[in-house]
Amino acid sequence: MRKKNGRMLLLATAVALSVAACGNKSATITSAESSTETESSMAQGEAPSGAPDGKAPDGKGGPGGSSSDIEYKGAAEITSATSTSDQTYVSATSDESALLISTSDAVSIANPLLTKTGDSDGGDNCNFYGLNAALLVKGGSKTTITGGSITSNANGANGVFSYGGNGGKNGASGDGTTVTIKDTKITTMGDGSGGIMTTGGGITNASNLKVTTTGQSSAAIRTDRGGGTVVVDGGSYESSGLGSPAIYSTADITVSNAELKSYRAEGVCIEGLNSIKLENCNLTAKNTERNGNATFLDSIMIYQSMSGDADSGTSSFTMNGGSLTSQSGHVFHVTNTDAVITLNDVKIVNEDSEKILLSVCADGWSGGKNIATLKASKQTLAGAVKVGNDSTLNLELSDGSSFEGSVDGKISNAKGESVSTEVGTVSVTLDSTSTWTLSADSYVSSFNGNAANVTANGHTLYVNGVALTGTK
Repeated sequence: MRKKNGRMLLLATAVALSVAACGNKSATITSAESSTETESSMAQGEAPSGAPDGKAPDGKGGPGGSSSDIEYKGAAEITSATSTSDQTYVSATSDESALLISTSDAVSIANPLLTKTGDSDGGDNCNFYGLNAALLVKGGSKTTITGGSITSNANGANGVFSYGGNGGKNGASGDGTTVTIKDTKITTMGDGSGGIMTTGGGITNASNLKVTTTGQSSAAIRTDRGGGTVVVDGGSYESSGLGSPAIYSTADITVSNAELKSYRAEGVCIEGLNSIKLENCNLTAKNTERNGNATFLDSIMIYQSMSGDADSGTSSFTMNGGSLTSQSGHVFHVTNTDAVITLNDVKIVNEDSEKILLSVCADGWSGGKNIATLKASKQTLAGAVKVGNDSTLNLELSDGSSFEGSVDGKISNAKGESVSTEVGTVSVTLDSTSTWTLSADSYVSSFNGNAANVTANGHTLYVNGVALTGTK
């Protein structure tokens, strides 16, 4: 992506930065003219000084104002227990949802046809709190959406927004707002318009969706400040805008049995103390254009922007089975955070000419350390591993894993600038069933395992400056 997937909209020409009821019981539905709601948000504070310009990778600035009063409006509004089917919901008004659901009750919507136009200049109010979303759910509702289609063609108009009400507090629990959505087609075309969006401790459960986004900073599966929990099973999720990965995580996200594609950004991006877990998914990423502060191209980016959108801590990316196709840039890139990457029997296809599997190094942010652990089980790895002189990597291979590649610290970014010339701290561990075949001279700080499991292939493995003996 180039990033960050939250907090950005195009105002007119510049980026400002990364459902009437039928068959219902005790339903309350009103028009926009007769009902509005106001919510006072938490104070956001300033971006830490370690963040260059406070900018996340999508070029957006820091959190900005100290507080805001939000007027929520919906062309249709549901404020109590409701069941509807085959209804049409339309809004062409700025800062108005086509359907606003604000209740602690259960709501059921079948086969909706929902259309949203009307740009917003609400900035963080759109990205943190759901202003101008096509369908916004808040207030603790347990809302179920089945079938139908949801389309937005406006800036700041996320498709389906689950806002958990915690005011954007990192790591805080939400109010129980839960969106369960299945068999629905979601299309967004504006900037700052994700497909399914979760913030403020909200919960989203999605099954067999077809999600397509085309705008800038518009991930198909999108989260922002305050995080929450997202569980996805099946379906397809595609994004083609600048700074728009298939998944952007400031939350805990699990995706299973899905097709994930990004055409102009990372496949997935994780910020700070958050996670993405992929189970038997096929992920394809073609990151062709840098965005914001980012100076590298990559398919899986794990970082900390220090913008305040995510707490600092250990980031986690786990992939079990499935495939990862990286068409441009480094397969994995870790910067300004502590990250754990866990791979188990994933088919990795690296189509980039440089064949860099992993880079751990400085990028366009500061204030954190560049630390990564890569754990590979039943895994085939290939390519160069690059660890900057101010960075740390622990590489652990187990359960019959193999690595054909090299480790060094010579790193240049996508601008062609030298980032590092010397390798940082690297520890490599091979269990008795795993192997490493060198593709070039390699440099590590420590090696744990049997030297006989290393095939030199005409090259030398240096451990703390000394050539390792006993290799094949």
